[in-house]
Amino acid sequence: MIYDQLIADLKNKIYKPIYLLTGDESYYIDKVIDYIEGNVLTEAEKSFNMTVLYGKDTDVRTVDSAAKRFPMMSNYQLVVVKEAHEMKDIESLSFYAEKPLKSTILVIVYKYKSLDKRKKLYKLIEKTGVILESPKLYDNKIPAWITSYLAEKKMNIKPEALAMLSEFLGTDLGKIANELNKLAILLPEGTTITPDHVEKNIGVSKDYNIFELQKALGYKDVLKANRIVNYFEHNNKDAPMVVIISSLFTYFSQLLKIHSLKDNSQGAIASALGINPYFVKDYLPAKNNYPLMKVIYIISLLREFDLKAKGVNSTASEDQLLKELTFKILHL
Repeated sequence: MIYDQLIADLKNKIYKPIYLLTGDESYYIDKVIDYIEGNVLTEAEKSFNMTVLYGKDTDVRTVDSAAKRFPMMSNYQLVVVKEAHEMKDIESLSFYAEKPLKSTILVIVYKYKSLDKRKKLYKLIEKTGVILESPKLYDNKIPAWITSYLAEKKMNIKPEALAMLSEFLGTDLGKIANELNKLAILLPEGTTITPDHVEKNIGVSKDYNIFELQKALGYKDVLKANRIVNYFEHNNKDAPMVVIISSLFTYFSQLLKIHSLKDNSQGAIASALGINPYFVKDYLPAKNNYPLMKVIYIISLLREFDLKAKGVNSTASEDQLLKELTFKILHL
């Protein structure tokens, strides 16, 4: 069940006896827990009817016993099991899941791991309850997520600003949401967010960031690329080497994909790469500057420097490695 439908049902007081919240992305899981804990019971009801247990401090028998109690002066009792992946023999909860009490709302929070879908407990919860699976979003899905989130706040964003935020904030949806909420508070409704807004309110330089480095390398703009690298040397918190390499790996992998396309129209490239058509213009010079064999070489170069940045066969600093990597890419 998708998050929006789950929340809509909860708001309409349509409750299921068991909720399994699982996956590597904690953002949606935390939102569901917060809503359930804050809204299913009144403050007066919580005193007698809300139990919070933690996986490493509890066991199946305790959870089963708590879930089988009847509510006091309330239609429901709430049992929340956090860190459920720490529980031993959680599969034994299948005995309760076969005949769960309708007056109990049991929430199993199974973050950062996945319950075995082949086993009985998962299948029973799927049948009698609700399962929210919350996987990590891939990098290429983040821009659309940011755009959608801002649309809910009645705000728009320019492509350049979107690229800055996507590169700087990574894939942690909680972190992204916090920064977007900051913009929503500081800027009036209806604002179209620009690179200036991002620089002023989030602290990302509109001229010296990973997105601009990619662009400079794509255009083989030696002066600009070196200026950005020098900026990173004095502001290394803005762009750790591991993040730069990951970003460049994605960029040149996309360039590799472009070389394999038969249709080089803007729409075909945007569709194949899963990017905003606005950015296609920045890939076309890069395609000409880096023929197929050079792109393949750069990808192997990035793998090599990723290992060096992690201390494998290298004692060079991140600044030295970035300068060497940039030089090799630009002067192939």
